[in-house]
Amino acid sequence: MFKIRFMLLISLAAISGCSQAPETPELDVLIINGTVYDGTLQSPATTNIGIIRDRIVSMSVSPDAKARQVIDASGLIVIPGFIDPHTHAEDEVFDAATSQNINYLTQGVTTVFIGNDGRGISERAEGVAKMQSQGIGTNVGYFVGHGTVRTKAMGLENRAPTDEELDRMRALVEEDMRAGALGLSTGLFYTPGNFAETSEVIELAKVAARYDGVYDSHLRDESSYNIGVLGSIKELIEIGEKADIPVHAAHLKALGRDVWGQSGDIIALVAAARERGLDVTADQYPWRASGTRLGSSLLPDWVRADSTEAMFGRLDNPDLQDRIREEMEANLWRRGGKDSFLVTGESEWRGMTLGEISEQMEMEPVAAAVEVVRNGNPSVASFNMNPDDMSALAIQPWVMTGSDGSNGHPRKYASYPKAYRDLVVDGKLMPMEQFVHRSSGLVADSFSLCDRGFLQEGRKADLAILELEDFTPVADFDNPTELSTGVTHLLINGVPAIQDGVLLDALPGEVIDRQNLECNQ
Repeated sequence: MFKIRFMLLISLAAISGCSQAPETPELDVLIINGTVYDGTLQSPATTNIGIIRDRIVSMSVSPDAKARQVIDASGLIVIPGFIDPHTHAEDEVFDAATSQNINYLTQGVTTVFIGNDGRGISERAEGVAKMQSQGIGTNVGYFVGHGTVRTKAMGLENRAPTDEELDRMRALVEEDMRAGALGLSTGLFYTPGNFAETSEVIELAKVAARYDGVYDSHLRDESSYNIGVLGSIKELIEIGEKADIPVHAAHLKALGRDVWGQSGDIIALVAAARERGLDVTADQYPWRASGTRLGSSLLPDWVRADSTEAMFGRLDNPDLQDRIREEMEANLWRRGGKDSFLVTGESEWRGMTLGEISEQMEMEPVAAAVEVVRNGNPSVASFNMNPDDMSALAIQPWVMTGSDGSNGHPRKYASYPKAYRDLVVDGKLMPMEQFVHRSSGLVADSFSLCDRGFLQEGRKADLAILELEDFTPVADFDNPTELSTGVTHLLINGVPAIQDGVLLDALPGEVIDRQNLECNQ
């Protein structure tokens, strides 16, 4: 069971006074004169923050307190570092050349979650050890991946598990939960998660619940592919209620014109479940275009089943061609047509729409898509969301910011400043304190990170100082890897990662162990 060790903090009475007594410990960092949003929904205050080692020790320190480093934040805002609940940063944090995670640091993000969409970390112990030994720029929390444990237990077979296989999956989930995972993640839209019945997921979620975990899910259907987005929300809620576990919908959306306008129904379902006592949350990225591989967007589930070789065999089977073409055409219409697909992954067609590719190949769009899948199946951006649905979901108090960062899509480099611009500055959908809360404190509370997410005494010193006029997304679909601007200072566990707008050569991140958090009562 998840445990909290209470810490004995240094006495702060002298630090908070106007004069400094001789016994007062020297601060490592003193931040003065900033406009502080503390991660709650409270209005900002001008106050001074004292930090010793990796902890905030005072939120009301004297500006004259002795400190090794003083940061004058006059004219700037001071906020908790953002916590991104849905990234695909595994490649970065496992590679010493990219483990600094600079695309997230420059957005003000101090903690990322990995293993989403049911992926998990295939070899968790080795992965965690590698991050710890080589160092990481951001903090990293991780999920147990349903797809990973299912593959270990039964491969990619499209069937229900045997009792022995289900027991094997339960044991794998328990092992990772005991080691510090945040919860169980599923990708019920993807192979092999789409092969799992709801009852299988409930049994595994029950294991995560015993360790106070969260059930995080890429819904089975965000559109109208199978059970529909509303059916998928109902499934999410059913899993939460039957497994007695908080549930979280990854990158919540109404994807495709078949389901545009259903945001109100989504909100009503969640509101009713929350009224019954179920903890339901979701994250959202601020882009009309989703991102996945072309095959996942257009090929039917049954075509992609079992293995890549089996998929190609079906694509080559003349007896299946009419069925495949008919279902792909329906999926193409659902997602907005040939011009709504933009190739973003490494490919000879990168930067081209499916419409442009089909013209170049002199093929119908569906046939051209099959050829692109055969030749690498690159990532694509699919412009398939309605702005009204996005806004309706964004303002819900249970929706948090997330990036779902993927290569070739600007959301990996620019989601947080874009969300700020869209929701606070341009759209005026929420005040700054709500945006900060949805990007920090709400995430910490939802995933029981009792030592991060707020600027409070005893919490980890993860914080960002922003020049709001400059806090701007630079990356776009033509240039998806441009770094965002506006973060003047960033501290992670009390260590500067950005100073005076300059990225430092620092790797202060920690791998989060959810079973052994040190928290102040």
